Amino acid sequence: MKSLTVEPSGSSPVPELIAATAQSLPEQAHALVRARAFAEPLIAGETLDTGENTLAHADAVAAILKVIGGSEAMQAASYLVYACEHLNKPREVIAKAFGDSFAELAVETTKLVHVQRQARMAQASVQRVNAPAVQTENVRKMLLAFSRDLRVVMLRLASRLQTLRYHAASKIAAPPSVARESLQVFAPLANRLGIWQVKWEMEDLAFRFLEPDTYREVAHLLDEKRAEREVFMEQLRGQVESDLRAHSISASVQGRPKHIYSIVRKMRGKSLDFDQVFDIRALRVIVPTVKDCYAALSRVHERFKPIESEFDDYIAKPKPNGYQSLHTVVRDDAGKAIEIQIRTQAMHDHAEHGVAAHWAYKEAGSKGYAGVSASSDYDAKIAVLRQLLAWERDLAGEVQNQGLFDDRIYVLTPDAAIVELPQGATPVDFAYSVHTSLGHRCRGAKVDGAMVPLNTPLQNGQTVEVTAIKEGGPSRDWLNADLGYLVSSRAKAKVRAWFNAQITHETVARGREAVEKLLQREGRTAMKLDDLASQLGFKSADDLFEVVGKDEFSLRNIETLLRPPEPVLPPDEFLLLRKSRNVEKTPKGGVLVVGIDSLLTQLAKCCKPAPPDAIGGFVTRGKGVSIHRADCSNFRELAARNAERVIEVQWGHPKAADAAVYPVDVAVEAADRQGLLRDISEVFAKEKMNVIGVQTQSVKGTAWMTFTVEVADSARLAKVLGTVAEVSGVRSARRR
Repeated sequence: MKSLTVEPSGSSPVPELIAATAQSLPEQAHALVRARAFAEPLIAGETLDTGENTLAHADAVAAILKVIGGSEAMQAASYLVYACEHLNKPREVIAKAFGDSFAELAVETTKLVHVQRQARMAQASVQRVNAPAVQTENVRKMLLAFSRDLRVVMLRLASRLQTLRYHAASKIAAPPSVARESLQVFAPLANRLGIWQVKWEMEDLAFRFLEPDTYREVAHLLDEKRAEREVFMEQLRGQVESDLRAHSISASVQGRPKHIYSIVRKMRGKSLDFDQVFDIRALRVIVPTVKDCYAALSRVHERFKPIESEFDDYIAKPKPNGYQSLHTVVRDDAGKAIEIQIRTQAMHDHAEHGVAAHWAYKEAGSKGYAGVSASSDYDAKIAVLRQLLAWERDLAGEVQNQGLFDDRIYVLTPDAAIVELPQGATPVDFAYSVHTSLGHRCRGAKVDGAMVPLNTPLQNGQTVEVTAIKEGGPSRDWLNADLGYLVSSRAKAKVRAWFNAQITHETVARGREAVEKLLQREGRTAMKLDDLASQLGFKSADDLFEVVGKDEFSLRNIETLLRPPEPVLPPDEFLLLRKSRNVEKTPKGGVLVVGIDSLLTQLAKCCKPAPPDAIGGFVTRGKGVSIHRADCSNFRELAARNAERVIEVQWGHPKAADAAVYPVDVAVEAADRQGLLRDISEVFAKEKMNVIGVQTQSVKGTAWMTFTVEVADSARLAKVLGTVAEVSGVRSARRR
């Protein structure tokens, strides 16, 4: 759109306009004529982005405002808003000619137009901060938050409706972003304000541009055009009202013809076919008393044929939000379905204007169909707008709608994405809201292009740009409440988490150093740290380092693992062992050393082998052959250093009556709780596995448990471990 530059003084026509209008009339008198005369030289030759002449658009907006009850002052403001964009100092110029109230309205409305344009551009071109549904709700809230008085909202509603009308009349489809914003933001707002004629027309027009095929299909299904439906409903309204009064029921009957978008929304939301939508034609009957409600219902059912399944008595059983009315669906003589609502005036006032009222029923979906959910706090604030409708007819500027969404503000990123923040939030809060990493690295900020301190409170509608370093973390000063760097609880939590992570990092480093020194002393530097942690019952090496660094886990446990004691058998036990395991060539449940009979063997304690594990033998000095699992890390290291002492071994084949049992270690990780040890032990008992030893340690609410159980066959152990894993709280159960 072409822009004019008009100075408030000098040779431009503006001073003459100001002088002429100010001398001839008081500030508020004939404001409409004065405003149009003021704006015409500035906007008569201009066009909007849509291609519509700016003055013609302003004329149409003023006409819409008049129809919906806008005061002359508000109609006048429709011209000043568009003139505002062509003035260098619009607030000063308009205030001098029309007063501060008009100046404030024009500037605030222009600001809102700019914000909404940026939001639409961002929606079409960039990935926004929030999900689309959340972003839409933010736009909706932002529109209200910016509207410090109701006039701004009314002007924007009228302007948007005229934009849609222009596109429809010129047969040029509205941009999808404009149509979508109209349907998701402006129409619900009109609904909430009770401006029904704007709501339904805006919905139909926007829907027509967004889904033209569906629109035409539903329009075709309707057997009458809208005007014909309205004529039919007016005739029906008069007949019902006359019939009720003829039966001594004082009633006011109002027609409620449905529009196309409402029909489609109900069909989709409730999964109905067109023929199943009963309230395409609807009447509302207002009577003096509850008794009259039921009398009117009786007469309606006598006059028309009721559809019994479509009757609801919300008077006897009000809805949770307090809504009361009788709902019935009847068919007229031609078989057309008509929905009729019957209520008292008090019920009607509550339904129309009460908190969580008619708009909540239609949009929040009390019967479950799609819409916008609304919190009670949000509803209460909307109720404030309803109360201010009466003020709108007064002279502009007498009342302002202060306090709406005082607990929240809405600011913009440089690419026009909207960010919701608590009142008083700072650029640091903003940075953390966009991304945690950006918050940590934040070192400076610009607000509306100007550098500001990081503890500067932000205001609605400001554009915030953060300067960040490539690497780094937050300052501890940010957690000092007296310095005012952070307001958001979420941002404070992120800063605390960062410092806690630094402490954990230092603890892990300290634990790693201690463990690595121990491995160096033991000559085991080749051992993988993750393997060591796993054998000790930890999920990762860092988990082991952390508890070591906190002195919660003794290094002696690691030494014991690295240097398992080899028992020295007394002579008597040596003979008994030889007798029990080496009678005959095949030991009873023992190990057969290939090619050698009656050789002393012992099962290694580091890996506790059991049939049918793959095993290997290592000839010790004076202690016979040590039997290891083939995958034992200790065995691999021994074999690497002394390959000549490795011998081939295999399990014997004992008789069933003399079957041996073998001790194996089972590592269990679980969320620590009362009764955990008992529950796991019961599993082993039920499976007839003897538990001969238990070690348990709890770290940060996690229990690390090692059970030593006797098994005859390690293959069966896998099934038992599966049962252990199903015990409440158990995260893993495996053989060590």
